[in-house]
Amino acid sequence: MAKSIIIIGAGIAGLSAGCYGQMNGYDTRIFELHDKPGGLCTAWKRKDYTIDGCIHWLVGTNPSSSFNRIWRELGALKGKDIVNHEVFIRFEGSGGKALDLYTDVDRLERHLKELAPADSAPIEEFTAAVRAISRVDMPLPRPREISSPLDGLKMLPRMLPLARPLMKWRKVSTAAFAERFTDPLLHEAFSSFMDLPDFPLLGLMFTMAWLHNRDAGYPVGGSLEFSRAIERRYLDLGGEIDYKARVENILVENDCAVGVRLAGGSEHRADTVISAADGHATIFDMLEGKYADAKIRDRYKNKPIFEPLVQVSLGIASELEGEPQTIMFPLASPIEVAGVKHHRMGVVNHRFDPVQMPEGKTVLIATFTTTYAYWEELYRDPERYRAEKQRIADAVVAAVEGRFPAIAGRVEMVDVATPVTYKRYTNN
Repeated sequence: MAKSIIIIGAGIAGLSAGCYGQMNGYDTRIFELHDKPGGLCTAWKRKDYTIDGCIHWLVGTNPSSSFNRIWRELGALKGKDIVNHEVFIRFEGSGGKALDLYTDVDRLERHLKELAPADSAPIEEFTAAVRAISRVDMPLPRPREISSPLDGLKMLPRMLPLARPLMKWRKVSTAAFAERFTDPLLHEAFSSFMDLPDFPLLGLMFTMAWLHNRDAGYPVGGSLEFSRAIERRYLDLGGEIDYKARVENILVENDCAVGVRLAGGSEHRADTVISAADGHATIFDMLEGKYADAKIRDRYKNKPIFEPLVQVSLGIASELEGEPQTIMFPLASPIEVAGVKHHRMGVVNHRFDPVQMPEGKTVLIATFTTTYAYWEELYRDPERYRAEKQRIADAVVAAVEGRFPAIAGRVEMVDVATPVTYKRYTNN
């Protein structure tokens, strides 16, 4: 008789665990609190528009890359067209000039030098590191539990090109690297590409290397269709999914997880339990904090979290042709979100995905970093909560119409998702 696995959560991790469990001879069953797969890798409908909540680009879209093997095994990209953008981000400076972050590193270097010839040295440092990283097809390591020192040694020759950039840039943030530029536009752009002030420069370099290799494209159909493709693979393998099935407790006997108890009171048992749900909810709710040691408690109490987002999505009766995927531009009037004034806004133009909207139209998405506590408190007063979402939406519409005058009066749909929205639907 096959051994059984219960998996909590039908996000990408949970669905993947289910697929690989089925492939390896286990009977698996997933319990998911929402009514659809994907977790945070999701999308939702408003009027005729699909609002994407996750994927902008995806590592492993090049069929020749090592990582692509995982997506093939999971059926995630089967039959999907991949869009590889020419420009990753267009950054419009406060002085009126614009910088295009081209995905081709050679073209990017030429463009940056044309904008700022005096900054050739840091430009070449950046692009040289991107080239070095792009020459490495990152191998998929064996799981730590079954790997040996010999496995690590076998990977070393393939990893050698990474040694220099890793050693040189491992402690440098994008903001710190921006200080090397004397040109105001390059300094401002590299300070702003990533919202987090301590975002590692290597993170941007790796992203540009994947984009250069056409290994970080966008799968047409977006996040929910991507999740549904893995769901289909899982079900075809014989796995089971229970939707609208919130796990309240993980059942423990003799310090071993033996099953789960759902919100309705029913209990389900298995040889193995995997939680692919939110870590805090797993440790402190489902396990009631009984297995949280001092280190885990310190991490959740004192370490900074990745800042949650407010996402404002607009359905536009216009294609906005000729515009890149992402545009970052200065605001004529700052937009205040949870007490923080934002003087610049980035919008993602989804016109490149015809599956997500009617012909001749597009969706623009803007996001702002924020704090969870502010929105949790506001949510207790529904009227204030709705009013605050409307205020931010109105400000975004005004900013977008100011930047793209041709769409004035053509906004047909407005949607605002706050950190509370994500908590309600995904428990994150």
